[in-house]
Amino acid sequence: MSAAVTDLELREVSANYAAAPVLHSVSLQLAGGDLLAVLGPSGCGKTTLLRVIAGLLRPIAGDVLFGGEIFTNVPTELRGAAAVFQKPLLFPHLTVAENVGFGLKMRKVAKSEIAHRVAEALSLVELEGYQNRRPQELSGGQEQRVSLARAVVTRPRILLLDEPFSALDAGLRIKMRTFVRNLQNRLNLTTVFVTHDQEEAAALADMIALLLDGRLEQIGSPHELYSSPRTASAAAFLGWKVFQGERNGNRVDTSVGPFAIPDSYSGSHNDPHCKIAFHPSRARLVPLTGNRASVQGIFLSGRLEAVIDLGTRLQYVVLLESGDFLEIGSAQDGASYSELRVSDQVLIHLPADALHVF
Repeated sequence: MSAAVTDLELREVSANYAAAPVLHSVSLQLAGGDLLAVLGPSGCGKTTLLRVIAGLLRPIAGDVLFGGEIFTNVPTELRGAAAVFQKPLLFPHLTVAENVGFGLKMRKVAKSEIAHRVAEALSLVELEGYQNRRPQELSGGQEQRVSLARAVVTRPRILLLDEPFSALDAGLRIKMRTFVRNLQNRLNLTTVFVTHDQEEAAALADMIALLLDGRLEQIGSPHELYSSPRTASAAAFLGWKVFQGERNGNRVDTSVGPFAIPDSYSGSHNDPHCKIAFHPSRARLVPLTGNRASVQGIFLSGRLEAVIDLGTRLQYVVLLESGDFLEIGSAQDGASYSELRVSDQVLIHLPADALHVF
């Protein structure tokens, strides 16, 4: 049902919003048929990037390419990009079928062709039999599926999704993620998905572009981003604990104690200032007593401030000596944490390979 598979490329794209700089020299490439999640906090430029791709906003510098062809000055209606937004934006006075076929009607497509393509699109989004309903008769998830049908019925080259599930409850968001990923794979449709939700980005995307303050901080597979952030800013956004440090030979002194510089460190050894980081998922609580000499890695000390029951697991909140808080999940076997009480002094163990230095 979709058009020819289309590569997407941005070359040094900069853009303003109401004269204020928003995007700064963003360059990226997306292979045809892949799904790119643009991830970042509110106000970082995600929607502006989507508007530039769609042609709704012209960049002040740089180029947008579809299939290797420069589309920077091509009007929106000629780009072959279709968008789905946070709100479905359906016409309340039109039926589902009329909403889906509206774009085709504006293009003066023959009625018989519209009917065929609308039926095909509704089948793709699993809404056969809903063609005569009005938007007010649909659930939130059904409304968004109608929006998806309206987008794919035009056979776009690029599909753009701007946080389309943010208004849905948690269970429905998970269901819709799976639905969109399956639909995108089935159509082999190049897709850009904007989100501030890290779990959503990892669950959906072939590639994630992390956008911070209008700059492309890092792009790569979900595994690459979460396991090997390239900057301290990327690490902090992705949930790593980041501490300012001072290099002292092969050691980094921080507010939570000294750390040995990992063997994998490839940065400059001449700069005395650096940052050291680890992800809390690599941390484990250990008993204060016992022989630790045989255990490889780093130990930090702190006080247990809270134990949070999340239903399926427990979360332990530890106040480090530096004043920083660290949240640690349940032990894998559950045994070693069973005697811990709030206000107990505790030790946190980190494997040596859990550390990154920036």
